[in-house]
Amino acid sequence: MAPGIVPPYLLARIAAVQEEGWARAAEAARSTLAAPRPYHPERTRLRLSIPEPGTLVAETTPAPDRAISDAQQREVVPGVRVRGEDDPATGDAAVDEAFDGLGATYDFWWDAFARDSIDGSGSSLLATVHYGRDYDNAFWNGERMVFGDGDDEVFRGFTGSLSVIAHELAHGVVEDEGGLLYRGQSGALNESIADVFGALAEQHHEGQTADEASWLIGEGIFTDAVQGRALRSLAAPGTAYDDDVLGKDPQPAHMRDYVDTRDDNGGVHINSGIPNHAFYLIATALGGHAWERAGLIWYRALTSGTVPSTADFTTFARATIAAATAEYGENSEEVDAVRAGWSDVGVIPDDPEPDA
Repeated sequence: MAPGIVPPYLLARIAAVQEEGWARAAEAARSTLAAPRPYHPERTRLRLSIPEPGTLVAETTPAPDRAISDAQQREVVPGVRVRGEDDPATGDAAVDEAFDGLGATYDFWWDAFARDSIDGSGSSLLATVHYGRDYDNAFWNGERMVFGDGDDEVFRGFTGSLSVIAHELAHGVVEDEGGLLYRGQSGALNESIADVFGALAEQHHEGQTADEASWLIGEGIFTDAVQGRALRSLAAPGTAYDDDVLGKDPQPAHMRDYVDTRDDNGGVHINSGIPNHAFYLIATALGGHAWERAGLIWYRALTSGTVPSTADFTTFARATIAAATAEYGENSEEVDAVRAGWSDVGVIPDDPEPDA
């Protein structure tokens, strides 16, 4: 089954709600849990600049090739194509939000890492909106991003959050780079890497530094009836929501609180808080725009070819240390920050010798 951004334990909690005012949300959660999530030409743009008076420089750079389809509240994909790259805005909020969000995410990957789309070779960015009726999730199905409209009692439409759109696209990048088995620690890394690049895409779009950013995933997708800011927080895992009905965000920020569970594919959405927080600590220690150094290190590690599909947290931590060393030098502040971040969340010991 394709990974969804809303964890199954949260949907199960909503599905069990007995409060009369949340009847629609409970039914929507039950339907969302039961719904299937099957896992299944290069464009250019012209940029002009004037670096010196009287000098015009023209260069072409890759551009996204987006196609948005409408499932028309059925649980089918792709649905009816409603907007392509050269089409005007439709006036349908979900369609246009998905189109704009994919464009902003594409710009992030290109500007930060010179990556041309999901596969690095200009593949089309495909999305389906209005999936299902009151569908409370968004997911990557192996070939496209799929977004529900929410139930309007707990969740709003999922295209309203750029971090959600970018999270789902990042799952495609992870898959293209060899994938991470969606179970246990490798699955939590899969979710974490999608969260990291989801947050970075949003920060890139807003022009935010690490200190200015919210570090939230899915900010704004809860309705006002929910006591919560977002689905997850990289800055403070376990604090994204705390609601009388939905319960409290269960994510740990340190290995001492690691959750051993068979649910959620071995806790992939829960334990992802640990590598998420490691990245936050590293990014804020280095400062500036987080995609420029911390994000580059994560990207270099992901694309190094040295991270197996069954990687655990320690394996990925060592890959990021190796990537930082190759990029910045063994005695650099970047390597020190990466070591410290992973050590502070208990993934590696506070001792450089094992990684030397």
